[in-house]
Amino acid sequence: MSKIEEMYQSEDWKTEKHVPVIEVTKEGDEISVEATVGKEISHPNETEHHIRWIELYFKPEDGQYPYELGKYEFTSHGESAQGPDTSTVYSEPKVVAHFKTEKKGTIIANSYCNIHGLWTNEKEI
Repeated sequence: MSKIEEMYQSEDWKTEKHVPVIEVTKEGDEISVEATVGKEISHPNETEHHIRWIELYFKPEDGQYPYELGKYEFTSHGESAQGPDTSTVYSEPKVVAHFKTEKKGTIIANSYCNIHGLWTNEKEI
């Protein structure tokens, strides 16, 4: 039996389109985190192949557990009553979260591709 953490995949986001790219802007204790799947290499966003969700966490350097910043679901992938990829509405797998902290730590971004499974990336702040 596999543990969930063993199912997460990670590569260099510049060569693997499924890895969430994390960009951080910090002003004092205010932090803005942008996570994007397919930033360098575009990921398909169609009915049959798409990113379903991105979730963001912050794990303080001195903390045992992470704080969940948010979970963002993408539910429009071109489907409609007329069939797959027949609408013009497509979600983009890109999110921005804002939070405050004075602590150093790690941003963790996870994503899920409906065909290629779970992906993760981390960035120290």
